[in-house]
Amino acid sequence: MIKAGIIGAAGYTGGEVLRILLNHPFVSLSFVQSTSQAGKPVWSVHQDLLGETDIVFCADAPVCKADVVFLCGGHGTAKQTVASFPDEYDGAIIDLSNDYRLEADAEDFVYGLVDAFRDEIAIARHVANPGCFATAIQLALLPAAAVDILPEVHVTAITGSTGAGQKLQESTHFSWRDNNLSIYKAFTHQHLMEISQTLHSLAPSWEGGINFVPVRGDFPRGILASVYFDCDLSEEEAVSLYRKYYEDSRFVTVSESNPDLKMVVGTNKAVVYVRKYGGKLHVISIIDNLLKGASGQAVENMNVMFGLPQDAGLKLKANRF
Repeated sequence: MIKAGIIGAAGYTGGEVLRILLNHPFVSLSFVQSTSQAGKPVWSVHQDLLGETDIVFCADAPVCKADVVFLCGGHGTAKQTVASFPDEYDGAIIDLSNDYRLEADAEDFVYGLVDAFRDEIAIARHVANPGCFATAIQLALLPAAAVDILPEVHVTAITGSTGAGQKLQESTHFSWRDNNLSIYKAFTHQHLMEISQTLHSLAPSWEGGINFVPVRGDFPRGILASVYFDCDLSEEEAVSLYRKYYEDSRFVTVSESNPDLKMVVGTNKAVVYVRKYGGKLHVISIIDNLLKGASGQAVENMNVMFGLPQDAGLKLKANRF
């Protein structure tokens, strides 16, 4: 059994990692850390785990007891946390924040987008988990980038309220979010940098740019990204390109019909849908922002790093009703 620890486990991503690992056939939990909730049973915070575990949050993380540590703290905290690890810790680290995603900050962390960098992840000891919007958008673009046919890209993507984390703010308050939509960080979202980094690594000559308009949705979880760009391929050729790229993917499926979020929410699946309209190729990409866009992808990365079946602990079914 792989011994796992979670640092910053009281938040959304930490809770989802905990929920997955409790049912993972090859993992046992060594510790679950939270500074704010230390001494309390985890089910007092993650009430969906009532009756599932008696684990108590600890204040200090005994990292040397773990083979892999998941960092689920806020953005900007991971590097300080890693720096505090004892010198003798030689286990794996998977960071769910944005601290190590960009090459300028990565140190020895590998970018953890399995469908682009599986071979690198398989031999890595430290992995930077991608962002949620970044995951959905990159999955819509990887096949085109791999054959270097990407021009300028246009994206509108809508996300659930859990994408903003647990910290209280007006835009996550129920009375504001319910029956409401809003655009934020238009053309400036922080995930643009990691998306561009991946596209340049696959297509070094790409200079097209990404026009990204993010939307806050009036639902808890899920991302739907609508992506389009100029393309000379026929629809049949484009669909074939996407099917071939993802033919060995465990979690990405190219759909024959227009997808909806309920097909993926609660799962680690991603669904992409490809159609041609005039000279534009339109790609819809849908994921659960907390699973494929965060905690599920983190466990998927762990599975690849430790040579486990990629779907171990991640055979999750969506709820259609």
